[in-house]
Amino acid sequence: MIQTTEIIETLSFFDCWEDRYRYMIELGKELPAMDNDLKTQDKLVPGCQSRVWIDWKNINGLLHFEVDSDALIVKGLLALVMAAYQDKSANDIIEFDIQNYFEQLDLIKHLSPTRGNGLQAMIGKIQGAARQMLD
Repeated sequence: MIQTTEIIETLSFFDCWEDRYRYMIELGKELPAMDNDLKTQDKLVPGCQSRVWIDWKNINGLLHFEVDSDALIVKGLLALVMAAYQDKSANDIIEFDIQNYFEQLDLIKHLSPTRGNGLQAMIGKIQGAARQMLD
């Protein structure tokens, strides 16, 4: 799995956002396929313009996610998020400064308001899973 630092470094090499979007889409294409049986209503993320599914399980104290979307750019956003959260402890997920990560990527101002809201909804679902694991 690609790391956040590698993504930050790679995106900094691109001069225009069109190239950054292409890179993000390529990252999304590299996400493992989500089993269609997992794409159920309870795994859909409310508040997303596109359909986004997030499933998680606890594997030896680490949260492992399976994710998918019906939109390529959103899969790219999911790849950015998974770089931060995949196979981390619940505490690591809650303590990770995701907004600072997005600032380093210069991401939020380049998303439409609805995409930005959807991204925050994805983060909320993942952080909710982490809080649930701690309970």
